[in-house]
Amino acid sequence: SPADGRLTLFPSFARYTTAIGREATREYVELARKHGLSPAQMALAFINSRPFISSNIIGATTLEQLDENLGSADISLSADLLKDIEEIHQRISNPCP
Repeated sequence: SPADGRLTLFPSFARYTTAIGREATREYVELARKHGLSPAQMALAFINSRPFISSNIIGATTLEQLDENLGSADISLSADLLKDIEEIHQRISNPCP
Protein backbone atom coordinates (compact mmCIF):
# COMPACT_ATOMS: atom_id res chain seq x y z
CA SER A 1 0.00 0.00 0.00
CA PRO A 2 1.30 3.48 -0.79
CA ALA A 3 2.42 5.56 2.20
CA ASP A 4 -0.17 8.23 1.37
CA GLY A 5 -2.99 5.78 0.53
CA ARG A 6 -6.22 5.79 2.51
CA LEU A 7 -5.74 2.25 3.81
CA THR A 8 -2.34 3.27 5.17
CA LEU A 9 -3.40 6.63 6.56
CA PHE A 10 -6.63 5.45 8.18
CA PRO A 11 -6.27 2.17 10.10
CA SER A 12 -10.01 2.15 10.75
CA PHE A 13 -10.42 1.19 7.09
CA ALA A 14 -9.05 -2.29 7.94
CA ARG A 15 -12.49 -3.78 7.31
CA TYR A 16 -11.74 -3.38 3.59
CA THR A 17 -8.73 -5.68 3.79
CA THR A 18 -10.48 -8.89 4.82
CA ALA A 19 -10.01 -11.99 2.66
CA ILE A 20 -13.49 -11.65 1.16
CA GLY A 21 -12.99 -7.92 0.64
CA ARG A 22 -9.74 -8.53 -1.22
CA GLU A 23 -11.41 -11.22 -3.34
CA ALA A 24 -14.28 -8.92 -4.31
CA THR A 25 -11.82 -6.12 -5.09
CA ARG A 26 -9.68 -8.44 -7.22
CA GLU A 27 -12.71 -9.57 -9.23
CA TYR A 28 -14.01 -6.05 -9.81
CA VAL A 29 -10.54 -4.80 -10.79
CA GLU A 30 -10.13 -7.65 -13.28
CA LEU A 31 -13.58 -6.96 -14.72
CA ALA A 32 -12.86 -3.24 -15.13
CA ARG A 33 -9.55 -3.90 -16.86
CA LYS A 34 -11.14 -6.53 -19.13
CA HIS A 35 -13.43 -3.75 -20.37
CA GLY A 36 -10.67 -1.15 -20.72
CA LEU A 37 -11.65 0.84 -17.64
CA SER A 38 -9.95 1.69 -14.40
CA PRO A 39 -11.70 0.34 -11.30
CA ALA A 40 -12.62 3.88 -10.27
CA GLN A 41 -14.13 4.65 -13.68
CA MET A 42 -16.19 1.47 -13.61
CA ALA A 43 -17.42 2.06 -10.07
CA LEU A 44 -18.36 5.68 -10.69
CA ALA A 45 -19.98 4.92 -14.05
CA PHE A 46 -22.01 2.19 -12.34
CA ILE A 47 -23.22 4.64 -9.69
CA ASN A 48 -24.02 7.18 -12.41
CA SER A 49 -26.14 4.56 -14.21
CA ARG A 50 -28.47 3.98 -11.25
CA PRO A 51 -31.76 5.84 -11.78
CA PHE A 52 -32.27 6.42 -8.07
CA ILE A 53 -28.94 8.25 -7.57
CA SER A 54 -29.18 12.04 -7.70
CA SER A 55 -25.53 12.78 -6.96
CA ASN A 56 -22.21 10.99 -6.93
CA ILE A 57 -19.57 11.92 -4.37
CA ILE A 58 -16.04 11.38 -5.62
CA GLY A 59 -12.83 11.30 -3.64
CA ALA A 60 -9.63 12.33 -5.35
CA THR A 61 -6.33 13.25 -3.76
CA THR A 62 -4.47 14.04 -7.00
CA LEU A 63 -5.35 15.90 -10.19
CA GLU A 64 -4.89 12.65 -12.10
CA GLN A 65 -7.49 10.94 -9.91
CA LEU A 66 -9.82 13.89 -10.33
CA ASP A 67 -9.51 13.72 -14.14
CA GLU A 68 -10.16 9.97 -14.05
CA ASN A 69 -13.17 10.38 -11.77
CA LEU A 70 -14.69 13.22 -13.78
CA GLY A 71 -14.21 11.21 -16.99
CA SER A 72 -16.56 8.55 -15.63
CA ALA A 73 -19.49 10.88 -16.35
CA ASP A 74 -18.97 10.18 -20.08
CA ILE A 75 -18.85 6.37 -19.74
CA SER A 76 -21.85 4.16 -20.48
CA LEU A 77 -21.50 0.60 -19.25
CA SER A 78 -22.53 -2.17 -21.64
CA ALA A 79 -25.27 -4.64 -20.80
CA ASP A 80 -22.62 -7.40 -20.65
CA LEU A 81 -20.52 -5.45 -18.17
CA LEU A 82 -23.55 -4.68 -16.01
CA LYS A 83 -24.46 -8.39 -16.06
CA ASP A 84 -20.92 -9.29 -14.93
CA ILE A 85 -21.04 -6.71 -12.12
CA GLU A 86 -24.34 -8.18 -10.95
CA GLU A 87 -22.92 -11.70 -11.04
CA ILE A 88 -20.04 -10.71 -8.76
CA HIS A 89 -22.45 -8.88 -6.49
CA GLN A 90 -24.70 -11.94 -6.20
CA ARG A 91 -21.75 -14.14 -5.17
CA ILE A 92 -20.09 -11.57 -2.88
CA SER A 93 -22.93 -9.31 -1.84
CA ASN A 94 -21.54 -7.66 1.30
CA PRO A 95 -17.77 -8.20 1.43
CA CYS A 96 -16.88 -5.43 3.88
CA PRO A 97 -19.66 -4.93 6.40
